[in-house]
Amino acid sequence: MNDSQLILACKKQDRRAQKELYETYGPKMMGVCLRYTNDTDSARDLLHDGFIQIFTQIGSFSGRGSFEGWLKRIFVNLALNNFRRENQEKKMFDSFTYDQTVDTTGEDDDFFDWTDITRDDLLDMIRELPSGYKAVVNLFIFEEMSHREIGEALGISETASRSQYSRAKALLKKKITAITGKNNPLKKQNER
Repeated sequence: MNDSQLILACKKQDRRAQKELYETYGPKMMGVCLRYTNDTDSARDLLHDGFIQIFTQIGSFSGRGSFEGWLKRIFVNLALNNFRRENQEKKMFDSFTYDQTVDTTGEDDDFFDWTDITRDDLLDMIRELPSGYKAVVNLFIFEEMSHREIGEALGISETASRSQYSRAKALLKKKITAITGKNNPLKKQNER
């Protein structure tokens, strides 16, 4: 079935179509889930919850725009809601203070030189970051959200988002340096 037929059949709650949708998009959405969780079991739980939500809300998909983009947005929103709930319980963001010594100017112009590490190594490094850092890095790099948007999504200030991104970048730089032996795994875009 093509996507249009699959969507129509899923709107009619056809179990075979739902299974096909899961098998078609499950691996990609699992990748999204893994970016926002600490372990495979949590990612599987998120994947399961996401597909339940998709099957109950598929009637709201209008057909305009990318279906895969619509799916991904559901998973990202679910992951953010889960993140907010967990961190509200821990009061994680209560202790966020902006460190004036952290240079956040121009960090958006930098990117990591990942040529000497594998994609899997990089994703593992991101997964190992503290929760706040991980959320900001994922939203900034993979979802291409601005720090203002990240702040709104996480309920923190734009400045806190920039600070968390800068600190996460410093941790990732150390990890990349440890693996590659290079002292400066960050490069300006205009140097490439």
